Amino acid sequence: MRILKKSSIERKSDRPAGLRSAEPKPKGYEPGKLLSIDEYTLERFRSECEGFLYPLKGCRTLDGARDTLRDRTMRLRVESTVDENAPWHRTIARTRDCTRAFLSMLSSKSEDDSGFSVAMALWDVARDIPRPDLEPGFFAEMIHLVWGLEGRTVDRPVYDRKSNAGNYEGREAARMRSRELDALWERVDSWMGRYRHGLERETLERRKSRRDEILDALGATQDDWDNWKWHVEHVGKDADTLKKLVNLSAQEEDNIRRTCESKIPFGVTPFYLSLMDTDDKDRDLAIRMQVFPPVRYVDKMVADRHNREEAFDFMGEADTSPMDLITRRYPSIAILKPFNTCPQICVYCQRNWEIDEVLDPNAMASWEKIDAAIEWLGNHPAIHEVLITGGDPLLLDDDDLDKLLGKVAALPNIQRIRIGTRTPVTLPMRFNDELASLLGKYRTRNREVAIVTHVEHPYEINEDMAAAVQKIRMCGILVYNQLVYTFYVSRRFEATLLRQLLKRVGIDPYYTFLPKGKAETADYRIPLSRLLQEESEESRLMPGMTRTDEAVYNVPRLGKNYLRASQHRDILTIMADGTRVYEFHPWEKNIVDQGSYVGEIVPIHKYLKRLEVERGCNPWDYESIWYYF
Repeated sequence: MRILKKSSIERKSDRPAGLRSAEPKPKGYEPGKLLSIDEYTLERFRSECEGFLYPLKGCRTLDGARDTLRDRTMRLRVESTVDENAPWHRTIARTRDCTRAFLSMLSSKSEDDSGFSVAMALWDVARDIPRPDLEPGFFAEMIHLVWGLEGRTVDRPVYDRKSNAGNYEGREAARMRSRELDALWERVDSWMGRYRHGLERETLERRKSRRDEILDALGATQDDWDNWKWHVEHVGKDADTLKKLVNLSAQEEDNIRRTCESKIPFGVTPFYLSLMDTDDKDRDLAIRMQVFPPVRYVDKMVADRHNREEAFDFMGEADTSPMDLITRRYPSIAILKPFNTCPQICVYCQRNWEIDEVLDPNAMASWEKIDAAIEWLGNHPAIHEVLITGGDPLLLDDDDLDKLLGKVAALPNIQRIRIGTRTPVTLPMRFNDELASLLGKYRTRNREVAIVTHVEHPYEINEDMAAAVQKIRMCGILVYNQLVYTFYVSRRFEATLLRQLLKRVGIDPYYTFLPKGKAETADYRIPLSRLLQEESEESRLMPGMTRTDEAVYNVPRLGKNYLRASQHRDILTIMADGTRVYEFHPWEKNIVDQGSYVGEIVPIHKYLKRLEVERGCNPWDYESIWYYF
């Protein structure tokens, strides 16, 4: 096998004469330059893209403008592959990807589905027609798109040194490559070293002190701490209680008070409070944001508190529930929801509309309803896996849990029982010897039992979690993680460090979810392109057994859309504020005729602005984000 190098390919200048247009290109085709987040203005857009906009001045109709944009886009695509001075590798790939994305935006179908015309916006700008609706996010997207089409992209890659290994052969080439990989990993390690995690010595000591502070405040002992039921009895459900156990900012306290006054489900276990710091709220911000609701969340939940199912059921579970307690979106797996509460509520929870309160005494469905649901599962032999969730089923006492699992395990068609729970993170002492024995007896040669949890940040990792996971793994039960890739874990290499730590404590990365488009969780959402960037440039650098998770977006009523493969979605447009609108195709599109889903994604420009202002990040470190579609 021979690896092609640029110098080994003879490029011939055989393009047709006059392929390049004669309109002025004041910028030439020099590379663009890194712009600050506040430089994306109309004036900058016109300056950077003057050559691209110029042909639109003479167009008399929108169809004519659209055709002109298509012709120019295809011309640039051809030039990138036949020009002897064409750039190589990454730039050519970006020209290809930008071409595909832009042509999709120019189609009439995209305009109809999204309700916005990029072609009209560009035509108006070219003719100096005022467009006050266009925001910096739109101009930022268009500048990078034109740079991509013209082969002028610029960014700051994670590792910005050029490889020289291709200039050598044999052992010398291998050693050069090895030195380069060492240098690359040093760079990766320096990124991950910016973030604190729960297995560091300083963190372990800090959390011992926090545990002692909470025990003193509650007049409890170490034996109480080791008893999971004590934690359940002392869940903090109001601001006054929490103020005794953890430092709250004025905004956090106000948000919690409004949450409780409005009867929005809220609560935090003493153990989870021990993971929060008293001296540095940046270090534990991701943990606090798991359970302390931000202003926009409270406002939205209060506004729609009398219409929760319609307002907050993003996944359309009402349309995928064939009977009470059952949800089904796939042929061979169904969800069973017998218990409808948790020891604490995650702010981004998918089912916040179903939960009435933390530790709701009426959360357990009647056994009559549970038996009917289990009978339904048995009457559908196509189903061979059941996800028991809710709510958190491991809040059930051992007798009820044993009874529930026994009924499900008795179904001859069930080959796997999956339990969805966040107790390894919020209540790890739940995994005592009795529970391990109980779960282990349902793991047989013919039936798998698995735990699926949510660990969201490296700082959530802790020794108690590791001990709990080890205990149930010894019973033959594997533990998987579903990461919701929120804003608070989306800095460079933050999730990469999480995956590394998860594997160390015995948890296998399973899915990484793009946050759902729920209005009340707007503060947690990120651009789809950031997740694609993370998968390609960060987690890809880890060993294969560390990056076992699949990036997905849960489509309402249809289920998971796999993001790794671009054929599962199409970008339809970029809205006036920079919002990207996608058409997500159903998972069974090649099997049955099924409709697609059109959804809006957070503008990249607003996301980068937040990273800069709230997290102190340099947007230039994320520059390639614009080229993931």
